[in-house]
Parts: sequence; C-alpha cells; structure tokens
Amino acid sequence: MPEISDVYGTAALAICESLLLSLNDRKILPEHEIVGILRDAAAAHSNDTGEDGKADLHQAVAALINGILVGGNSVRRR
Repeated sequence: MPEISDVYGTAALAICESLLLSLNDRKILPEHEIVGILRDAAAAHSNDTGEDGKADLHQAVAALINGILVGGNSVRRR
C-alpha cells in the first residue's frame, strides 16, 4: 500500500472546518467572526518572514486558507 502524505494536516483541516460550521450553525460565532479568524490565520502565514526556512510552506498555507475564504467552505453562506 502506498504511503499517504499529510494525513494529519488533512484531518486537522477537516476537524477545524467542521468546528467552524458547527459554531456558526449554533449561533455561537457569527459569520463575520469566522471569516475574521480565517483572515487572521492567512495573514499570519502571509506575513511570515520565512526565517524558519519554510517560506514556501507559509505561502502555500496562506493560499489554501484564502481559497477556503473564497469558496466559503467553513461558513454556510446565506
């Protein structure tokens, strides 16, 4: 069986998206707060200096989060 890459990251993303949807569905966090959380996370990676030698990773993470924002995956747009 071939090795599956990034199972941990994919699982974490799925869990976080489910949590954000649940928090919004139960009216614990409004949509604008969830969008703010995602924007903050994307900005943290976009603004990373890359001093840790992982600049490409940080840019890829920021792009993924921004894609989630555009796609609305973590917020059920009404």
